[in-house]
Amino acid sequence: MNQLETRELDYFVAVAETLHFGKAAERLGITQPPLSRAIAHLERRVGVPLLERTTRQVKLTAAGEVFLGECRTILATMDTAVRKARKAAEQEQVVIAVRPAAGPGVLPALLAASQGPDGVLADVVFTYDEIGALRDGTADIALMCRSTATPGVETVDLGEERPVVLIPADHPLADRPFLALTEVEALPGYEAQLPNEPLDAMVDRVALGLLVVVVGESVRDRLGVSVRAVPVHGYPVTRLVLAWLPDTRSAASRLAASARAVMARDKPRLSA
Repeated sequence: MNQLETRELDYFVAVAETLHFGKAAERLGITQPPLSRAIAHLERRVGVPLLERTTRQVKLTAAGEVFLGECRTILATMDTAVRKARKAAEQEQVVIAVRPAAGPGVLPALLAASQGPDGVLADVVFTYDEIGALRDGTADIALMCRSTATPGVETVDLGEERPVVLIPADHPLADRPFLALTEVEALPGYEAQLPNEPLDAMVDRVALGLLVVVVGESVRDRLGVSVRAVPVHGYPVTRLVLAWLPDTRSAASRLAASARAVMARDKPRLSA
């Protein structure tokens, strides 16, 4: 069993997901006869039937259902291993995972600093699962807002992201020095959770009067003239952090130094 090949697992997954040998063969770029032989050989090696075949349909057996889940896990793990190996060979390339609208005032300056003579070359992947991107090797470091610890993840604190509410610039409350959370929650269009969309899309909807949402203060530079950011009293302050897994500590520490320098330099402007 320790000699099963990933090719065999790929073949089985293709058949199990299509439940059709012809479609699976087309997806794999091979002809049907060698695929059928490979699946039959796999079943002999596993020792149990994985598929029920008739002239009219193909179905998974109970054992096949279990085997499919395990195959997907194995193939995903191997993909992760390949990504991490490639990243290890590119020691100066660091990929940052960031949630749309998280730290937009910090990210551009951080990227610029990372590409300087003393920095590490950095690229960005946008995701709504920053920790997942770290664990599967999609990213090396995550720039994120968080308030609770995550086991197995190291972080460095970059400072506070004070809450501001985004409202149209011509809104009657737009010139207030601050709003209470109860006032914000009563506004038409208020959404307590950030929408699953890019910041630019959120800003456009706010400008049209279709959305009211609380975000971090560093968005100010991305708002334009049609949207105003008003501080909110009574809303929890979030912490902006860089997070990474222990095996990327070296690259993370260098990028963290750049991030702290950016936050220290821009704090007066962001607090204005």
